[in-house]
Amino acid sequence: MNFTAAITVALTALRVNALRSFLAMLGVIIGVGSVIVMISISQGAKAAVDAQISALGANSLQVRPGSSFRGGVRGGSGSGTPLSDEDVEALRENVPYVIAAAGIIQQRGLTAVVDGVNWSTEVAGTHPDYFIVREWAVVEGRAFTVPELDGAARVAVIGRTVANELFPAGGATGAAVRINGVPLEVVGILDERGQSSWGQDQDDVIFVPATTMRGRLGGLSAAGVRNPVQSIWLGIDRARNMDAATEEITDLMRVRRNIRVGGTDDFAVVNFAEFLRARNETESQLGLLLAATAVISLVVGGIGIMNIMLVSVTERTREIGLRLAIGAKQADIRNQFLIEAVVLCLAGGLVGMAGGAIGALVVESMGQFPVSIEPTIAFVAIGAAAGVGILFGFYPAHRASQLNPIDALRYE
Repeated sequence: MNFTAAITVALTALRVNALRSFLAMLGVIIGVGSVIVMISISQGAKAAVDAQISALGANSLQVRPGSSFRGGVRGGSGSGTPLSDEDVEALRENVPYVIAAAGIIQQRGLTAVVDGVNWSTEVAGTHPDYFIVREWAVVEGRAFTVPELDGAARVAVIGRTVANELFPAGGATGAAVRINGVPLEVVGILDERGQSSWGQDQDDVIFVPATTMRGRLGGLSAAGVRNPVQSIWLGIDRARNMDAATEEITDLMRVRRNIRVGGTDDFAVVNFAEFLRARNETESQLGLLLAATAVISLVVGGIGIMNIMLVSVTERTREIGLRLAIGAKQADIRNQFLIEAVVLCLAGGLVGMAGGAIGALVVESMGQFPVSIEPTIAFVAIGAAAGVGILFGFYPAHRASQLNPIDALRYE
């Protein structure tokens, strides 16, 4: 019996007992489907985290005041003595890995006005280097310059959401926007970033020079600190230098803030690469969990397949005896039952794959949870299903091929 004929006979046998075949496939369907859903959600979450880390700047560090122990109480980030423009300059000049540095002052809930149209947004005062550190391109116009920063110029670079709300007909570049009664010339529009991992619209922002923010818009004030900033963003030349840069920045900041040896830092250096490492570790652990779940599901499904195939061999004993009596080889009998087992598992795998894809899309639409369905998952699922068919179908097939033709023909 050739391979095509064996498949035809197998499909005929499965069609005759369609309900039993479906029940046999059920374990494989559930196993493959659940694995597809879990892997799709895992891949979607991974892509979302990667996008957020990339948006933060893959080679960037952030220095924040606070995060210190005082009197046994750990201060929150941003609650300590503010940083300053002088800290920014010191880090830029003394840490060799730093290629760009920018302090930032952020204030939410300020109202921007254009021709009677109001829009409440976030206003951030910073240095032109900020756009380099955050790898944030100005797609229309330009960024403000260092001379404009030094002169506290009335200029602004706006995010895409602000541009759409205040200038729905376009023409934002060169127009004026008023904040706290201060007119600012829009010199550029930033590329669209979308939502952050915390659900914040990153494009709903207006950037102005830090000096303009402090001198004209009533920005950050801090007693005893000249030119304060809320945090400092630093661009590092290479990703492999992040740990060394973190160490040098920490040492320099401890000296500048007069922290003695053994004292507790009153600032924090946030390394976003750590988030990536943590994500990779979590992904590895999640991968092991998924692999264990997949193996258990497929083993359960395979046992169901083997059980049904053993029943089928018993029911078709006389048929097997008759075929052996008229000249069929043991290999033909074995191949036929093996093909039936593989066809059962492949059919279950295909149905499970389709069900899993639909389930993943339903999860995405109902829960607004990102999913990613990759073609490689389909190949893995089909391969695993075929492997289960061969593994758990071999014993029933071998048992059928070893039947004695005379005993099989006498079987009632």
